Amino acid sequence: MSKVPKEIAVHPVVLLSVVDHYYRLVKETSRRVIGVLLGEYVGDKVDITNCYALPFEEDPKDKKVWFVDHIYNEQMFEMHQKINYKEVIVGWYSSGPKIRPHDIEINEVFRKYTPNPIFVIIDVQEKTVNAFLIENLRILENY
Repeated sequence: MSKVPKEIAVHPVVLLSVVDHYYRLVKETSRRVIGVLLGEYVGDKVDITNCYALPFEEDPKDKKVWFVDHIYNEQMFEMHQKINYKEVIVGWYSSGPKIRPHDIEINEVFRKYTPNPIFVIIDVQEKTVNAFLIENLRILENY
């Protein structure tokens, strides 16, 4: 769907999954985790109902160097489609706690799967959630 949603609802299971992902892999480090957000478009609203972790690495010395496993993503999405065909890729998440300069590049990767990826930052330390839609190198808040 190419329309920009007016409302984004993140279901609790997604928040729990992201926190679990973070605590299993990078707790007590300066690293972050990212993953795929799955959900459904219902009119002007997006319901983010599920997610899965992605293998992701950033070079701590050179923040311009990063890796996301595209093949893993495509295989996981294919398996999720067998369970719930209504869920589509609506965006991606990061454990933040802030937007990083190359997040726009990562967002461009997700345009392969959805025209307007939703980027959700879940700061597991502060227990806050911020959702952004990155469009044309601008960050649109409060959707």
